Amino acid sequence: MNPDIRIGTRESELAVWQATLVKNMLAENGYSSTLVFIKSDGDVDLKTPLYEMGVQGIFTKSLDIALLNNAIDIAVHSMKDVPTQLPAGIVQGAVLRRGNYKDLFVGNQELGIGDRESTANLLDSLLLKEFELSTADGRFTLATSSIRRKAQLLHRYPNAIVENLRGNVNSRLKKLAASNWDGAIFAAAGLERINLRPHNAVELDWMLPAPAQGAIMVVCRETDEKVIRAVATLNDEATALCTKIEREFLRELLGGCSTPISALAQLENDEIHFRGNILSIDGKEKAEVEGKVGRLTPEGFGKKMAIELLNNGGGPIADSIRNAK
Repeated sequence: MNPDIRIGTRESELAVWQATLVKNMLAENGYSSTLVFIKSDGDVDLKTPLYEMGVQGIFTKSLDIALLNNAIDIAVHSMKDVPTQLPAGIVQGAVLRRGNYKDLFVGNQELGIGDRESTANLLDSLLLKEFELSTADGRFTLATSSIRRKAQLLHRYPNAIVENLRGNVNSRLKKLAASNWDGAIFAAAGLERINLRPHNAVELDWMLPAPAQGAIMVVCRETDEKVIRAVATLNDEATALCTKIEREFLRELLGGCSTPISALAQLENDEIHFRGNILSIDGKEKAEVEGKVGRLTPEGFGKKMAIELLNNGGGPIADSIRNAK
């Protein structure tokens, strides 16, 4: 076996699952490794909404510092949390094969919501019909810490009340059960990876995901050639290509993950099909873009899609978001 590779990870169950996956994959290729646990600012402050914390890098900064200080050799991140511009001295070593990229509606089972056959139209029927009949003003309450999810929810359901929900996956599920909220929105991959997806969860096919949602990124020091070679064996080419386009789209628009920007690139045969959007923070305004490009000629495609979006209704929305900060 080669010398141990120190894998930096946050302490949440999901983060440890992701780091352990990398550890096991490295072992299959003859590399031994150990996990090093590091707290992030996002784990310490669980009350302030992410978009008020300067969220860019909030879950990755502590690991990046440890990496640059040679306290660890690689860091494992949920790729959607990683800023589009990596810190100087750090490089992307690998992107693992993508998991489920969708968002989930999880009804509050303590209130008896969602205890029925799951269908693609459950959220619409539940929230638009039943709550209009059972409440005076037809309003319902959902929880999420994501400004992207909040904007898409308000665009589709203008009467919704959206509450802030912070914490790791486990604690968010507990907070939902203890609340009077009608439901909450989660990333499917996070729940599925640690076997916590509730039976009543419904995938929101209409909700476009965050750029790189469902993917895992491994980063290294740019000078550590041995580790870079070891980690490169874990890279999934198709996922790396699609997430690169999505993050390029994000970077060209605003550059941070604390914005209501969504993107999804999917490889189908030899073509990459792309969908992206941007919404105003209150969900009232929305601009969308779609396109496709050949697998062998994707260079600059994410930027091209962003410019097309800005020129077709997205520009004023992006300006309003910048001015609101």
